[in-house]
Amino acid sequence: MCDPYRICVVNWQDEAVALRDIRTAVFIYEQQVPEDLEWDEFDPVSLHVLALNSNDQPIGTARLLPDGHIGRMAVLREWRGKGVGSAMLQRILEESSHRGMQKAMLNAQMAAIKFYEKFGFQVSGEEFMEAGIPHIKMILQS
Repeated sequence: MCDPYRICVVNWQDEAVALRDIRTAVFIYEQQVPEDLEWDEFDPVSLHVLALNSNDQPIGTARLLPDGHIGRMAVLREWRGKGVGSAMLQRILEESSHRGMQKAMLNAQMAAIKFYEKFGFQVSGEEFMEAGIPHIKMILQS
Protein backbone atom coordinates (compact mmCIF):
# COMPACT_ATOMS: atom_id res chain seq x y z
CA MET A 1 0.00 0.00 0.00
CA CYS A 2 1.23 3.50 -0.87
CA ASP A 3 0.96 6.49 1.36
CA PRO A 4 -0.84 9.10 -0.73
CA TYR A 5 0.84 12.43 -1.32
CA ARG A 6 0.88 15.07 -4.00
CA ILE A 7 3.51 17.43 -5.37
CA CYS A 8 2.61 21.08 -5.94
CA VAL A 9 4.58 23.84 -7.62
CA VAL A 10 4.44 26.86 -5.29
CA ASN A 11 6.13 30.18 -4.76
CA TRP A 12 7.94 31.40 -1.68
CA GLN A 13 5.57 34.31 -1.07
CA ASP A 14 2.54 32.00 -0.71
CA GLU A 15 4.09 28.99 1.05
CA ALA A 16 7.10 30.31 2.99
CA VAL A 17 5.81 28.99 6.33
CA ALA A 18 5.40 25.40 5.11
CA LEU A 19 8.67 25.46 3.18
CA ARG A 20 10.56 26.89 6.16
CA ASP A 21 9.02 24.34 8.55
CA ILE A 22 10.26 21.38 6.50
CA ARG A 23 13.74 22.80 5.94
CA THR A 24 14.05 23.77 9.59
CA ALA A 25 13.16 20.23 10.69
CA VAL A 26 15.49 18.50 8.22
CA PHE A 27 18.44 20.82 7.81
CA ILE A 28 18.62 22.91 10.98
CA TYR A 29 17.45 20.42 13.61
CA GLU A 30 18.32 17.04 12.07
CA GLN A 31 21.48 17.88 10.11
CA GLN A 32 22.64 20.77 12.32
CA VAL A 33 23.03 23.24 9.44
CA PRO A 34 23.56 26.73 10.91
CA GLU A 35 20.44 28.84 10.44
CA ASP A 36 22.35 31.67 8.77
CA LEU A 37 23.48 29.24 6.04
CA GLU A 38 20.00 27.87 5.39
CA TRP A 39 18.19 31.08 4.46
CA ASP A 40 19.35 33.13 1.49
CA GLU A 41 18.27 35.60 -1.15
CA PHE A 42 17.40 32.84 -3.64
CA ASP A 43 14.17 31.62 -2.03
CA PRO A 44 11.98 34.49 -3.31
CA VAL A 45 13.24 34.08 -6.91
CA SER A 46 13.17 30.27 -7.05
CA LEU A 47 10.49 27.84 -8.10
CA HIS A 48 9.59 25.57 -5.18
CA VAL A 49 7.88 22.21 -5.00
CA LEU A 50 5.94 21.24 -1.92
CA ALA A 51 4.92 17.68 -1.14
CA LEU A 52 1.70 17.34 0.86
CA ASN A 53 0.27 14.22 2.48
CA SER A 54 -3.39 13.21 2.14
CA ASN A 55 -4.28 15.62 4.98
CA ASP A 56 -2.53 18.49 3.15
CA GLN A 57 0.31 18.52 5.70
CA PRO A 58 3.71 19.53 4.25
CA ILE A 59 6.11 16.58 4.07
CA GLY A 60 8.81 17.63 1.58
CA THR A 61 10.25 20.45 -0.46
CA ALA A 62 12.88 21.37 -3.03
CA ARG A 63 13.69 24.42 -5.11
CA LEU A 64 14.88 25.29 -8.61
CA LEU A 65 16.94 28.45 -8.98
CA PRO A 66 16.62 30.55 -12.15
CA ASP A 67 20.06 29.30 -13.30
CA GLY A 68 19.05 25.61 -13.16
CA HIS A 69 20.48 24.73 -9.76
CA ILE A 70 18.31 22.34 -7.75
CA GLY A 71 18.63 22.55 -4.02
CA ARG A 72 17.20 22.49 -0.53
CA MET A 73 15.66 19.08 -1.19
CA ALA A 74 14.23 17.82 2.07
CA VAL A 75 11.73 15.13 3.08
CA LEU A 76 10.54 14.69 6.64
CA ARG A 77 12.12 11.59 8.20
CA GLU A 78 8.87 9.59 8.51
CA TRP A 79 8.20 10.03 4.78
CA ARG A 80 11.61 8.96 3.48
CA GLY A 81 11.80 5.82 1.39
CA LYS A 82 8.23 6.28 0.11
CA GLY A 83 9.00 7.93 -3.23
CA VAL A 84 8.43 11.53 -2.13
CA GLY A 85 11.95 12.68 -3.01
CA SER A 86 11.80 10.98 -6.40
CA ALA A 87 8.42 12.56 -7.16
CA MET A 88 9.66 16.01 -6.15
CA LEU A 89 12.84 15.70 -8.24
CA GLN A 90 10.85 14.44 -11.25
CA ARG A 91 8.52 17.44 -10.96
CA ILE A 92 11.44 19.88 -10.72
CA LEU A 93 13.09 18.31 -13.77
CA GLU A 94 9.80 18.67 -15.69
CA GLU A 95 9.58 22.33 -14.70
CA SER A 96 13.22 22.85 -15.68
CA SER A 97 12.54 21.32 -19.10
CA HIS A 98 9.40 23.46 -19.59
CA ARG A 99 11.56 26.53 -18.94
CA GLY A 100 14.02 25.48 -21.66
CA MET A 101 16.92 24.86 -19.28
CA GLN A 102 19.65 22.83 -20.99
CA LYS A 103 21.05 21.32 -17.81
CA ALA A 104 20.24 20.84 -14.16
CA MET A 105 22.90 21.09 -11.46
CA LEU A 106 22.95 20.31 -7.78
CA ASN A 107 25.28 19.86 -4.84
CA ALA A 108 24.48 16.38 -3.57
CA GLN A 109 25.26 15.14 -0.12
CA MET A 110 27.65 12.24 -0.63
CA ALA A 111 25.09 9.81 0.82
CA ALA A 112 22.61 10.82 -1.92
CA ILE A 113 24.81 10.25 -5.00
CA LYS A 114 23.09 6.97 -5.98
CA PHE A 115 19.66 8.60 -5.65
CA TYR A 116 20.56 11.33 -8.15
CA GLU A 117 22.37 8.92 -10.48
CA LYS A 118 19.04 7.10 -10.97
CA PHE A 119 17.79 10.28 -12.67
CA GLY A 120 20.85 10.55 -14.92
CA PHE A 121 22.90 13.02 -12.89
CA GLN A 122 26.67 12.59 -13.18
CA VAL A 123 29.33 13.50 -10.65
CA SER A 124 31.39 16.54 -11.63
CA GLY A 125 34.47 17.57 -9.69
CA GLU A 126 35.76 16.76 -6.24
CA GLU A 127 34.08 16.31 -2.87
CA PHE A 128 33.73 19.51 -0.85
CA MET A 129 32.25 20.57 2.48
CA GLU A 130 29.06 22.62 2.64
CA ALA A 131 27.53 23.48 6.02
CA GLY A 132 29.82 20.87 7.57
CA ILE A 133 28.44 18.08 5.33
CA PRO A 134 30.41 16.38 2.50
CA HIS A 135 28.91 17.19 -0.93
CA ILE A 136 29.72 16.73 -4.60
CA LYS A 137 28.52 18.65 -7.64
CA MET A 138 26.32 16.69 -10.02
CA ILE A 139 25.04 17.67 -13.48
CA LEU A 140 22.24 16.42 -15.71
CA GLN A 141 22.45 17.43 -19.39
CA SER A 142 19.15 17.64 -21.25
